[in-house]
Amino acid sequence: MPPRSSTDGQIPLPLVNTHHTGRSALTCRYRCGDACFHEAPNTSGNSYFGDVVASAVSRRSLLRTTAVVSLGVAGASAMAVPAVADPDGRGWQREPRGLRFDAVAPNRQDAVVTAPGYEQDVVIRWGDPVLPGAPAFDPRRQTAAAQAEQFGYNVDYLALLDLPHEHRRAVLVANHEYTSEQIMFAGYDAANPTREQVEIAWAAHGLSVVVLDEERSGGLSPVRHRLNRRITATSELELTGPAAGSSLLKTSADPTGRKVLGTLNNCGGGVTPWGTVLSGEENFNQYFGNADLVTDPTTKARLGRYGLRGLASERKWERFDKRFDVAQEPNEVNRHGWIVEIDPFDPDFVPRKRTALGRFKHEAAEPRLTRDGRVVLYMGDDERFDYFYKFVSKNRMKPGTSQAARRHNLTLLDEGTLYVARFSGNSPAAEIDGTGKLPSDGAFDGSGEWIALASGRTSFVPGMTAEEVYVYTRLAADKVGATKMDRPEDVEPHPRTGTVYIALTNNSDRGAAGKAGPDEANPRTRNRHGQIVEVEETRDDPAATSFRWRLFLVCGDPSDPSTYFAGFPKDRVSPISCPDNLAFDAHGNLWISTDGNALGSNDGLFGVAVDGRSRGLVKQFLTVPIGAETCGPIIQERRILVAVQHPGEVDGATVDKPGSTWPDGPGTIARPSVVVVTRSGRGNDRIGEE
Repeated sequence: MPPRSSTDGQIPLPLVNTHHTGRSALTCRYRCGDACFHEAPNTSGNSYFGDVVASAVSRRSLLRTTAVVSLGVAGASAMAVPAVADPDGRGWQREPRGLRFDAVAPNRQDAVVTAPGYEQDVVIRWGDPVLPGAPAFDPRRQTAAAQAEQFGYNVDYLALLDLPHEHRRAVLVANHEYTSEQIMFAGYDAANPTREQVEIAWAAHGLSVVVLDEERSGGLSPVRHRLNRRITATSELELTGPAAGSSLLKTSADPTGRKVLGTLNNCGGGVTPWGTVLSGEENFNQYFGNADLVTDPTTKARLGRYGLRGLASERKWERFDKRFDVAQEPNEVNRHGWIVEIDPFDPDFVPRKRTALGRFKHEAAEPRLTRDGRVVLYMGDDERFDYFYKFVSKNRMKPGTSQAARRHNLTLLDEGTLYVARFSGNSPAAEIDGTGKLPSDGAFDGSGEWIALASGRTSFVPGMTAEEVYVYTRLAADKVGATKMDRPEDVEPHPRTGTVYIALTNNSDRGAAGKAGPDEANPRTRNRHGQIVEVEETRDDPAATSFRWRLFLVCGDPSDPSTYFAGFPKDRVSPISCPDNLAFDAHGNLWISTDGNALGSNDGLFGVAVDGRSRGLVKQFLTVPIGAETCGPIIQERRILVAVQHPGEVDGATVDKPGSTWPDGPGTIARPSVVVVTRSGRGNDRIGEE
């Protein structure tokens, strides 16, 4: 039987959603500038999996030998042993620790709905004070000065770090991805925004750093603290690493090419082993106008590869600051699309954009350490048909918390080698027919290699300097034949096995006229629901230049024959669509938050077993309100945090006709917020355990 539901009124599946992405048109407009309604920027002739599987079959025996070696070394890898039914016919074993809760049913409630036995509370919401003296939030009298001292708007990635020497306190770092002006400002005129509205939006972007008190119940509450700070679209940041100072990064306001105002569209991120937070700049292209006025063909082609097109931008920022006008300042856009590193424990730390990590639509930067102490970061480029990357540092991390160790570790992301992935399938192309049917070997799987792009001042890409590789990383990856993927978003290494999990959110262009057809890693045409890929580095060495991969989940309605849940019985799983952010709990379960559920339900958070006989068991733990996306999950022993992004962002919504009144109830407008979930009345009880 399917997982038990915690709510009445479960909605049947499959469901019809009139918007092909699963999101509202309003979300597409403000979040990514309607990226999916334009041609994908990648027009390279790079191979898809389907183009290489035929040649891969001739090497199949070699690949299988490699797989035996790789999986044998990995030992406990989730990739090695698919789940199988109980051979005695007595049913499945007890659900794994961390997943012992009744699943939440798909629903359309304007609320955060949790599994029974759990309660939730808002930690902090848009407009709540961050800095001392910040005024109370008044959405109809908001000012830029007030917003710069308050919690920003749409909140995505979250990091929560213990605060040394302060009992029961932690520091929260939150990304503020974008603004939704139509549901922020009463009477908003999209054709003629005011300067005040634009400056409020600048202040609502960026990051918030907030110290929280940890309550005995498991709850969290903000406090005034010297570490609290806001970083906005007008804060000063540093450009560091091998491209810093390049002529490609110089502007009239910054002839050094080393100082940049603001960080934009901050989406996924990561926490380094030395305690800093990484924040990825994603859909930065949408903030820049007048790309069509650029006449230089080289510049125009480079802009086009990063999705810059047209004249006026959606928000019209170029009217108020020429740095957003690419016709006047063609290099300003090159100063965005980086990974930003911030030290949450130093309020005077100037955030640094790390150019050695490449420039693209960064969704995440998740680390592992090699056996000799070098740091490896895995990164996805969230665009249809774009690529999966990693960076391996040149130098080793110094352990400890001394000032010398900290200074050294803060240089690690400026020197190293940047790679992009090329995947190969190992099944005959004829067996990948677009239906999602498993090939004859019983798995969507294969091998891959990491192709070096640049290291320090050395370029490995013919015809491109190292500076060009870092600034125009997409073009470099095109040249070396990287594999086009279906929107690689968050990436998360398993904390014990090291297996890397990649969320491929969706790609409704797969198999469309003139577009690439299905392949072994993307086995369905019109892929609306996405999938999860597992990657194992050779010899479990994060610095290796080869790997094995396997599809773990092919998402969607379990009654759809195209779905796959690692071999687990499909009548026992929750429906899941459009995986986005990933996290692991202490038991090794993968947790997946969704963005743009194309099954008609609100988005949610799901726990998934990745090993043992329950491998592939998917259970929905919560759903978020109408119009919202589930972001930034943090899974701790006794609590879960999620960011509820863009609640009420539905077509036709305005301040006067809100699409949601969460979290404050009737008579209010929706406010993006951070939520904490604990066991009801038993804050010391563990999540997902009886």
